[in-house]
Amino acid sequence: MSPSATSNGVTNGANGHIPKLGFQTYHNVINNELTKTAKTRHSIDPATTEPIAEVPVSTQEDVDRAVTAARAAFKTWSKTSLEERGEKLVAFADAIDHYKDDFAKLLTAEQGKPLAQSYQEIGMATTWLRAFSTMKIPDEIVEDTEDRQIVHRHVPLGVVGGIVPWNYPILLAVGKIAPALITSNTIIIKPSPYTPYCNLKLAELGAHIFPPGVLQALSGEEDLGPLFTTHPDIDKIAFTGSTATGKKVMAAAAPTLKRVTLELGGNDPAIICDDVDIEAIIPKLATLSFLCCAQICMMIKRLYVHSSIYPRFMSALVEHTRTLKVGSGTDPDVFIGPVQNSMQYEKVKDMYAQIPKQGWTAVLGGQELPADDENRPAGKGKGFFFQPTIIDDPPEDSRIVTEEPFGPILPVLKWTDEDDVIARANDSKMALGASVWSNDIDRANRMAKRLESGSVWVNSHFDVAPGVPFGGHKWSGIGMEWGLLGLKAYCNPQTLWLKKKV
Repeated sequence: MSPSATSNGVTNGANGHIPKLGFQTYHNVINNELTKTAKTRHSIDPATTEPIAEVPVSTQEDVDRAVTAARAAFKTWSKTSLEERGEKLVAFADAIDHYKDDFAKLLTAEQGKPLAQSYQEIGMATTWLRAFSTMKIPDEIVEDTEDRQIVHRHVPLGVVGGIVPWNYPILLAVGKIAPALITSNTIIIKPSPYTPYCNLKLAELGAHIFPPGVLQALSGEEDLGPLFTTHPDIDKIAFTGSTATGKKVMAAAAPTLKRVTLELGGNDPAIICDDVDIEAIIPKLATLSFLCCAQICMMIKRLYVHSSIYPRFMSALVEHTRTLKVGSGTDPDVFIGPVQNSMQYEKVKDMYAQIPKQGWTAVLGGQELPADDENRPAGKGKGFFFQPTIIDDPPEDSRIVTEEPFGPILPVLKWTDEDDVIARANDSKMALGASVWSNDIDRANRMAKRLESGSVWVNSHFDVAPGVPFGGHKWSGIGMEWGLLGLKAYCNPQTLWLKKKV
């Protein structure tokens, strides 16, 4: 019999006591039981390429068991009060806070990001949980007369499958868990095969807090995702990942008419006007271009700089970026860790290889971190490290401009005419985020309103908040996460007609 997550005298986290949690072994969590599989696998630390721990490889039988448990749990969980569900989300946040040091070390080990950025991600996750704990979708009274009342309301979908990527595994799992559970759904999390560890521990911790079947997690290989997207008893897929995979998710969900929310890739432009304070904004722009080794869908991927300030701007950007240390995330001085996995490493490596082939000018970097570099943590040549690279004014139709590299390489391009730069910024199938930087707020606002993307910022980029809807246009996604619109995506709308007299 599988061990229960609440066995061995451990108190339930929902009653104010923090449950006991170890970080040495990893299991699936099905119906609040820690389960094993016949086959296991492991992921690696991208800084050292050393294996971490074994994790389950789930099968159709495991998915069926989890879905059955989730459907059974939905019958009672959907009848709980908003207050009760909110209290459990807060208890979950408190428990994560208690283990934040363990989660941060594990996140850095499996994802590669610097420890400070791991703590930041965990802090965002607990903020999201606490924020969603009080969110609700109000009923709308459409009509109220002596004869009848018409109410527009939202009811939960049922069982949600949350498919989580490898770049922000804790925040983007919690970003699905919190809205799903507060709207009375149950959820099964499928972590990326590259970063399964934190997600499995989140579900194990949640098993001390939520009733059986409410929050579950299954790890596996690449064939696990299709078992979710085609399962007839999963009602919604909330997916974050690449556009190519998002198209496959949508196609697979079609035969069962699953609801889908797809948060996909981006190729975000940032437009820098000629009136900016260069010294003031350069540190911000460098951070927003290279954070998490530029492996964030909403990072700045194309930087358009007004030609009148281009030379001074480029010089300042190069000098600041040169100070961003590359290396293991366990080094407190490191800002840029490794690319997360071998697949992405090969894609980024190919983009770097285009620099001499296409005649691009790299004013900084341009290659992998040398094999004998002292910042490599585990000896010669180990780890997926690249030097941060800046490409000087490449052609608009070059791959570095038209594709999302998802690695630390940034094209910087010149512009002079406002209409022209807006057209160039919008000339992409991707439309997740965009920004305008100017000291003239009226000008910036005018330009921002012409940009085609799900989020547009003025004098910032990558600002997100749990109460603010987030999603993409064009090929960057379908639907919205977070905020009131995000909550509604986990519900079916329903119109209730109340005739007051028979």
